Amino acid sequence: MSDIDFERGTATILHLKTRIRLSCPKCKARLGRRHQFCPECGEEVNKARKHQQEHRRIRTLPVDRDTLEMLRDHIDSNQAPSQDDSVLIFGLNRHRAWQIMRDCARRAGLPGLVNPETGRERGVSPHRLRDAFSVHAMKLDDSGDALRLLQEHLGHASFNTTAKYRKVAGEEHRKWYESLWSKTA
Repeated sequence: MSDIDFERGTATILHLKTRIRLSCPKCKARLGRRHQFCPECGEEVNKARKHQQEHRRIRTLPVDRDTLEMLRDHIDSNQAPSQDDSVLIFGLNRHRAWQIMRDCARRAGLPGLVNPETGRERGVSPHRLRDAFSVHAMKLDDSGDALRLLQEHLGHASFNTTAKYRKVAGEEHRKWYESLWSKTA
């Protein structure tokens, strides 16, 4: 609950990813998971040295007033569970959140999401809704500033990761192509 700022209308999200890097115990060269011999010194690697590295990123995102009011009502009406000296709003894990999302979509009668490139239909999930939001945001405004704001909103470290949401529809591609030839005539 301490991550929600009701006065400013923001939510703070802490990303914590752990990466494990392997290295040769003799020469400290980096190793892949499947290396049997060190690429630098040639020694057989039976037990590689593990180095854990944590990547922490903090994002602060805007939250609309309606959602803030629903959160406030939920907090006021329910006893929030606590964990590790912090009070949780919902106390759900990722899998349970996914199940709730799937069930709500089914009850609301939402059809499966269709990939416009492959035509493949997939069920509704939190990540697919995130993708749909991103594509929708790009359709409304695909300027450089909007792409940069979307990158910040999604928490992508790389601009290229965000740029993949700038998908070109077939009709849009045709109009672009025809406009090239109409300008030369």
